[in-house]
Amino acid sequence: MRTEPVTTCDMNINSIVRRLPNGYDTQRCHPTTRIQSSKRLTSLATTNDSDTLFSMAPRFHRVVRKTRRDESEISPCIKYLMFSFNILFWILGFMIAAIGIYAWIEKDTFDNFGRLTMGGTLFFDPALLFVLVGIFMFFIGFAGCVGSLRENTCLLLFFSFSLAVIFFAQLAFGTLVFIYREKVKNEGEKQLMIMIQSYRDDPDLQNMIDWIQRHWLHCCGVNNYRNWESNTYFNCSSKLVGSIEACGVPSSCCRLEYFHNNKQCGFGTLEPSAVTQMIYTEGCLPKASQWFERHILPVAIVIVILTVLQILSICFAQNLRNDILAQKAKWTWHTHPMMHYYRN
Repeated sequence: MRTEPVTTCDMNINSIVRRLPNGYDTQRCHPTTRIQSSKRLTSLATTNDSDTLFSMAPRFHRVVRKTRRDESEISPCIKYLMFSFNILFWILGFMIAAIGIYAWIEKDTFDNFGRLTMGGTLFFDPALLFVLVGIFMFFIGFAGCVGSLRENTCLLLFFSFSLAVIFFAQLAFGTLVFIYREKVKNEGEKQLMIMIQSYRDDPDLQNMIDWIQRHWLHCCGVNNYRNWESNTYFNCSSKLVGSIEACGVPSSCCRLEYFHNNKQCGFGTLEPSAVTQMIYTEGCLPKASQWFERHILPVAIVIVILTVLQILSICFAQNLRNDILAQKAKWTWHTHPMMHYYRN
C-alpha cells in the first residue's frame, strides 16, 4: 500500500520534490521557507497560543528566572569574619551604653547637664562617656554585622566610612597633641583641677579619681597633694562649718600600708606643720608621664594593633561591598521564548 509523503513545507512554494525508486516522495524545503516556519513557531510560542501551535498538546506557561552565569564572587570567609567580629562589637557597645545610662539615671541626668553648662565637666563624666562610646559602638557594630550578613552595600558603606572618620580623627588628634603638646598639657591640667573641684559632686568621678590615685599611679592631686585645697570640702576654710575633712586629702591619697590600718590617714595633712609620710605627695600628672615613659613599648603595640584592626575592617568592608556589587552585575534576566516554559 502506497503511503502519501508527509511534509512540513508547502509543496508549491520554494520546495524541491524528488521521487525515490520505491515510490516515496521526499521534499527538501528551501532555506527561506525554513526561516519563515521558525519565525511562525516563535511567534506562536511568545503569544501563548499553544492551541494553534499544538492542538493536542497541554498548554505551556512562560517562566522568567533569575540565573547566575558562574560561581559566586562573594568570599564566605570575609563575610562571616566580618559578621563574627561585628556582632561582638555590637553586643559590647550595647552593654557599655546600658551601664552608662543606668549610672546616669541614678545620678540625676538634669543635674549633670546643669554642671556641664556651669562648670564644663561633660567630657569627664564617666557615665556620659560610657553612653556616647556605647551608642557609637552599637551603631557601627549593627551596620557591620547586618550589612555583612544580609549583603547590604549601604550598611557596609556606612560602616567603612565611620571607621575611616574615626581613624583620621585619631590621626589628626595625635598629630595636634604632638605639635601643641605644651598647650595640651596646660589644658589637661586645667581640666584635672576641675575634676578635683567636683570630687564630691559626682560619685562616678570620685570612684575614678580614687582608683587612679590609689591603685594605678599612686599619686595625690594634679601636680602635688596641695591641689586638694581647691576643693571646698578639703579646704582649711571648711573648719568654720565643722567639716571633719578640712585641711585634709581623700583617703585614696594614703599609702597602702597605712590605709588598711587607718582610713582617716589623710585628715589634717594640709596643715602647715602636718607630717606627710602616710600619703602620696607627688601629683598624678608627673606620675602619668613617668608611667608612659616606662611602658612606651606596650602602649605603642596596643596603638599599632588598634590601628591595624581599623584598617583591616575598612578593607574587608570595602572588599565585601565590591564583591556584592560585582555579583549583582553578573545577574541577568533570561527570557528566551522557548527555554523557560513549563507544563500544567
